[in-house]
Amino acid sequence: MNPFEKIFNYRILSRLDGSGTLLITSSERAWLKTMLEHPAARQAFEADTLDKLRSALEKDDCLDAADHLAEKARSKESQVYHPLLRRLRRCIASRSGIRLAYTIKNGREVVDQSGFPYKLEYSMVKREWYLLWYHLRHRAFMSTRLQKISSAAEEPLPSYADPDRILNRLNRTLDSRKQEACIEVLRQYNKELSRILYAFSCFEKDVAYDPDEDTYRVRVHFQGDDSEYLLSKIRFLGKRVRVVEGDYIRNRMLESSAKALARYGEDGSLKEQDDQDNATV
Repeated sequence: MNPFEKIFNYRILSRLDGSGTLLITSSERAWLKTMLEHPAARQAFEADTLDKLRSALEKDDCLDAADHLAEKARSKESQVYHPLLRRLRRCIASRSGIRLAYTIKNGREVVDQSGFPYKLEYSMVKREWYLLWYHLRHRAFMSTRLQKISSAAEEPLPSYADPDRILNRLNRTLDSRKQEACIEVLRQYNKELSRILYAFSCFEKDVAYDPDEDTYRVRVHFQGDDSEYLLSKIRFLGKRVRVVEGDYIRNRMLESSAKALARYGEDGSLKEQDDQDNATV
């Protein structure tokens, strides 16, 4: 491709982005048509929108993965789509207030709680949706499971609540809770880089390559609540990676390794055998 073609294509893509047009490939169209066949699609889209999408993809084929993929030992999906998602998403987009009724841990229902919705978040660990919001009366950052919310209604914000000020405060709160860890891919496993990066696909990350050492380093940014999930991914990758930065993650990996060696290592096995022999004498 010559430079003029690149400039021309860049101008086309820039204009399409400015007009809100999204280009998708035939594979993406096939994937989308397959996803629209999922039972949750009726809840995720309004009837008119769903009909328009299906009519636009009428000539495309569905993604046939039956001959290539076999699903085994599937975990139970508690929530694919929640009925409140669409309503809450509109409140977040319009930057309006919200009135909630939800159940707390002891089973008591709390009603008429005014707040400012900030973000919808899906927990990959618990496999359910959460609403992140700001409680106006208590001036507190809240995280509530959608499963616990019994009702949600849009309402105008009071005059003393400035959306920009609330958003700045919430962003500062989340930034203060952010942590990061640097994970190095061992050189002999560079060919599995795509698999390793896929394991961290749920996190914000930066990938750096050192040509002198021929090594990749993945800097993962995560919230403190997601540390256990990150640890599970690192353990899943095993000897392919090692944590080079991030004291908390390193200490947790060292702790779990020490416990595993104590239970399954040679010394641990001998100690358990001696304890059993002494118990039988």
